[in-house]
Amino acid sequence: MESALISKLKIATTHEEGVEPIIDICNELGVAYYQGSLDDVLGRFYQAALPENPDWVVRLTSDCPLIDPAMIDKVVRAAIEHDVDYASNTLNPSYPDGIDVEVFKFSALEKAFKEATLTSEREHVTPYIWKNSDVKGGHIFKALNVENAEDLSLIRLTVDTIEDFEVIEKLVQIEGTDKDWLTYVDTLNNHPEIKEINQKYRRNEGYDKSIDLEK
Repeated sequence: MESALISKLKIATTHEEGVEPIIDICNELGVAYYQGSLDDVLGRFYQAALPENPDWVVRLTSDCPLIDPAMIDKVVRAAIEHDVDYASNTLNPSYPDGIDVEVFKFSALEKAFKEATLTSEREHVTPYIWKNSDVKGGHIFKALNVENAEDLSLIRLTVDTIEDFEVIEKLVQIEGTDKDWLTYVDTLNNHPEIKEINQKYRRNEGYDKSIDLEK
């Protein structure tokens, strides 16, 4: 892990069929992992972190394959320096979708685990925290949004659809996997035919679907 501020990497996965390659990679690389609930992702995430007893937890999702270690450290530093319960660059998105970093105190995660009841709050780990944060008008958690100077939130560097995968595949063929996030953005802007491939999708469709099912 190239982040200077993450002390341990741990994979939170499931017991469902098809996760065997993930476990094999973890064992090969010596990365810790936890296998938990498929549907209660908040519970799985909490149980994965619990044995480590950390002060802070950094959440990185598997649909962000081009995550930038410098961005990770930027959000971690912001959380620590401002002593908030939760910090991210997604509360009011201005970075590309796929450069997502969430940092929160373990105490906030534990409170969410014990108190979150809605399906959308269990399936997506952090909604209970950020919905009840002062940034969103709540009173339980102190939060901070890390913003970019330019709004690039409509750019997709995520892998939620087959079109997203096609875009990432083309970017990796051109730039490799070790560039900073701005390089990938510049490459997309210089290749509008690639950028256009996945532009029909909107951000956070998975969470929106969970909300719709609750209505």
